[in-house]
Formats: sequence, structure tokens, C-alpha cells
Amino acid sequence: MNNIRNFSIIAHIDHGKSTLADRMLEVTGTVEKRRMREQVLDSMELERERGITIKMQPVRMIYHPEDTEHRAQSTKSLGSGSWASGSSDSKFILNLIDTPGHIDFSYEVSRALKAVEGSLLLVDATQGVQAQTLTTLGMAREAGLVIIPVLSKIDSPLARVDEVKDEICKLLSVDQEEILLVSGKTGEGVKELLDAIVERVPGPTPGISSKKPSDVPTEAWPGFSPEIPGSGLFRSLIFDFHYSNHRGVVVFVRVFSGSVKKGDKLVFKTAKKSFQSLETGIFSPDEKEVPSLSEGEIGYIVTGIKEPGIASVGDTVAAFNDPQGPLLGYEKAKPVVWASIYPENQDFFVALKQALARLQLSDSAFSFEEESSGVLGRGFRCGFLGMLHLEIITERLKREFDLPLIITLPSITYKITYKNGKKETIYTPSLFPESHLIQSIEEPWVKATIITPPEYIGSILTLLYEHEAEISDTENFGDARTAVSFEMPLRELMRGFFDRLKGATSGFGSISYEISGERKADVVRLDILVADEPVPAFAKVISRRQVEQEAEVAVDKLKGALPRQMFSFKIQAQALGRIISSRSMSGMKKDVTQHMYGGDITRKMKLREKQKKGKKKMQARGKVNIPQDVFLKMMRND
Repeated sequence: MNNIRNFSIIAHIDHGKSTLADRMLEVTGTVEKRRMREQVLDSMELERERGITIKMQPVRMIYHPEDTEHRAQSTKSLGSGSWASGSSDSKFILNLIDTPGHIDFSYEVSRALKAVEGSLLLVDATQGVQAQTLTTLGMAREAGLVIIPVLSKIDSPLARVDEVKDEICKLLSVDQEEILLVSGKTGEGVKELLDAIVERVPGPTPGISSKKPSDVPTEAWPGFSPEIPGSGLFRSLIFDFHYSNHRGVVVFVRVFSGSVKKGDKLVFKTAKKSFQSLETGIFSPDEKEVPSLSEGEIGYIVTGIKEPGIASVGDTVAAFNDPQGPLLGYEKAKPVVWASIYPENQDFFVALKQALARLQLSDSAFSFEEESSGVLGRGFRCGFLGMLHLEIITERLKREFDLPLIITLPSITYKITYKNGKKETIYTPSLFPESHLIQSIEEPWVKATIITPPEYIGSILTLLYEHEAEISDTENFGDARTAVSFEMPLRELMRGFFDRLKGATSGFGSISYEISGERKADVVRLDILVADEPVPAFAKVISRRQVEQEAEVAVDKLKGALPRQMFSFKIQAQALGRIISSRSMSGMKKDVTQHMYGGDITRKMKLREKQKKGKKKMQARGKVNIPQDVFLKMMRND
């Protein structure tokens, strides 16, 4: 195990994690030059399109610090067997877990950090310390990892190397000499970075699992027991998994003790389900079978299990005869944004249910449960970690499963106390009760930090006031960065705050947040009526003081998105028992007399009168067809 180094890369979004990982794969010869492409570890089409990492991705590299000639051949000996005994100290297994940078996927980062001993804190030399930098740094420190500060994009003409170095020194309390300079674009400094990983990141400690946080009592983790050094039995922690139609569930594990090979009888400690290992392997970066996985290594196990709900992130996979309880796992992800998803046609309900179950196998932070609506039929209430997470899931449903969907506007949870004393938690705006029935409402608040150049502070303060924020503190990072700490309703954070922040700071501001608790709220339900019929998918809960403004925006947006129909109808916003805003859409017109040339005028008048009666009948009985893309446009804040 002295030859193993497990580490991750953490950073704010767009700070160059994937590009740096590409250069590491090149330098170590893990990926042949003819197979190299940008963002090698970003396997999803959406990741490559958007230029962001959505799913964590592990990869094993073989590194020869003093002998560059061997790197190209190193991929031939990626199996763990040669490292168990007699391996040269000049060769190192480097297990990298590339992590997402967007705040919505911080749960992915927390899982990756549990499987490693060290972390590269990557900071963009052109942007400096960002809000998500602080969040990921706090997670790495809490996990007890060795942190290596790295300054990226040093080749850019906009790089502020000395200034950003000062920011990092202040943030980490380190000397400038400890900060490594790299360029993911040119490869400059990557060899020195790999050497630093070998030197600074400790190898896995034999027989010891991740430590329980000191502030968490043992009774809060049922069944948890620390590793017994020298027990020799196989024990590993699941940090991710995916599903294969042919091989069943494939679990990604970090081995904490013992070893595992094909044919071993294993058990899920929490699920209490036994199985036989069908294959063990590593990531290079594609899945590659190896004879065994040993203590300290990261790899995968093919379980053959095709039942849903058996495998779960944070469970322990151990030898069947292991007498201990599970390892310390992960706290369950808590959704903060909710939206309901319905099939356009109820014939697709089963297909939608199967698609959601498949997505949950690759994204454990996503949750769903069945619900029904009198207007939309049967569907699912889904929980997400944020607005981007919601958008990614709905986009994957559309692309990967080709399902026509109706997606309601996103909402959060509200705790309602009725005047009769009854209490209820509301997840869906369409079920939010009328104001006269409510005694009190509680909603979640967030604690957030914005980091921005000082010249934008005025614009940010105005923006925070408009979104009901309470400012608590400001702090300077050198001469060019200021951090503003505040609390605000989660509801307001979802109301286009991210896009408005980008506009107020010309793209230089960044934000990170966490749920801080619940407070009383003064909110009401806003319904949208199309042709006098309420559309549950467009209902939302908003602040009472903003009801008129939001009503105007909603009807204008819907009028611009809806295609014209054969008859005229109204789009209305209703709240507090009255119509707040209204717009009319005229029906498409056709000249029914265009085929007539000359003749008595009364013939044309009869045709026009017949058309008018038909329009009235259609207006009374007709139903407005709302295409799927209209629901998506209403969901977005553009």
C-alpha cells in the first residue's frame, strides 16, 4: 500500500478540473494519444455539451516519478496483483476521482472525499478564490484530507498569479512555496504536481476506515463499528454505482481491508443481501477487469443483482462471514427543490416510472414518489438538489428515454399550520391551501456567501434587498475579492437569483449556500388559468408583496410561449381570490370566402356567420393544447 495514492480534484465550476485530469492521463500514459480528446473523464453527452462535470469519475494511473520511458507501457500492468508484493517503489498507483464543481452536485463531492486521503484544491489564476472553493475546502477539511493548493490556467494572459497566490495563502495559511502552478492547456507543471501528490498525500492506512466525525455520536450511526486492524476480512465502502442490463448493479468501492476476487461470496451490510462477485476491476478510465482488488485500492465489483433498491451509496460490501457492522457511510442527500413530472399521455406512465428508476441508479441524490392530479393524471413528485440538477434530470429523460413530459414549476417544501390546528407539509404548489385557511407558514432559509470584486458590492446589496436577504458579514480576500455572507429564503434563491447575480457582477460573482433552518413566511399561491381552466403545472408559491409583479411576468411569458389556437382565449393569473393579471390571445383566422369570385354578397355573409358560430362553439368546448416545450420554457428563468 506504500505505492498507492488516492486523491480527488475539488474546485469551483470552470476552474479547469477536467482539463487538468486530461493532462495527467497523458503524462502517465493512461490514455493513448490517439484516444485522447477533451474532457476524457466526462462521459455523458450533457457534460461535454455544457463543459461541466455532473458525475464523479474515478480513474487509475500508473506513475513512474524518475523514469518517463515506462509511462507509455504502464497501462499494461494496471492489475492489482503485481502491486501486492514485490512491486518497485519507483512505481505508484494514483487513484484520481474527478468531481463536479457546481454547487448542485456537492453531494457527489462529499462521496468522493470519503474514498481518498488527499485532495487538490484547484483555483483559477484568472478568477481567484470563488464561493464554491470555500465550500469544497470545508468538506475536505472535515474529511481530514491532506490538501494540496494548485493554481491553474497560469498560461492565460489574464492570469493574476501573484494576487491569487496571496488569496490562497490567506485562505489556507500556507507559504507561497507550497502552491503549485499548472496549466491544463499546455501541460506546464503537471509532472511536478504528480511528484507532489506522491510526496505529500499519505498512502492508505492498513485496516482503518474513514473516521467518524467527532461531533457525531456513535448512536447516530446505527450499526457503525470501526475497523479492526489485521482482521484480514474484506470490507469496502460504496461511493457510487451504476446499472447494466447484462451485469446488473456494478458498485464502485474503496477497499478498507482484505481483498476480493471473482467468485467471492459477499454481502451488502445495510441491505443484508448476499451475492457472488462476478467480476472485479479498475477504471482506466474505462472499466477493466483485474484478478483482485486489495486493501487501499479503488475499483468496481459486478454484483449480478438486478433488483432495484438493493445497492445504495454509503453501504458496506464485505465478506459474507464478516461479523462486524457496516462502515461509516454517508448522510442521505436531502432534496431542496421539488417538481412534479407527468407523462403527456397516461399510456407512458409505466415507461416514465421505469425511466426514473433507471436514472436513480446512476444518481442516488435524485428521489421520486408517485402522485396523482385530477387534471394531469398519474405522475411523480421528484426531489432535486437544485435547479441545475432538476434541469439535467429532465433533459436526460427527454434524450435518453424519448418521453413526452409535463413538468411543473419547481417549488420547495412549506410547513402549514391550519386554523383548526392541523399541520401539513406541502411539496406541490397546486396543493397549497387558500390563505383564509392558514394560521402560519414556515419555509426553509439558506446561509450563503457571495465572492465578488469590490466594485460590484453596491449592485449586490441592491439585489439582496430585492430578494429579502439579511446580510451578516463582509470580508476581504486581498485587494481584489470581497466575500458577503447573508441569509435569505430558499424561495428567493430560486427566483432567478443566480442569473441576476451574474448580471449584477458582469459574471465575476460566485455563490455557495447551505440550508440553515426554517422561518415564518408570508406567501400565497399564484394560479395560472388558460381559457378559464387552471393549469396545475404553472402554479407557484410566491411572496405576498411580489404577487402583482410575478403575475404580470407569468402571463406575459406564457403568452409569448404558447402557440396560437383556432379560437380566442384568455391567459389569467389568479391569487388571493381574484384575477391579478390577464392577457388575450386571438385565434387564427381564415378567409372562408377566398374561393368565391363575384356573386351575391349575401353568400359571403352566410359563410362568415357560419364561421363565427363555429368559433363560438369551439371557444366554449375547445381545449388549449400546451406543447411540452412550453412547460420547459416556463420552468426556466430566461
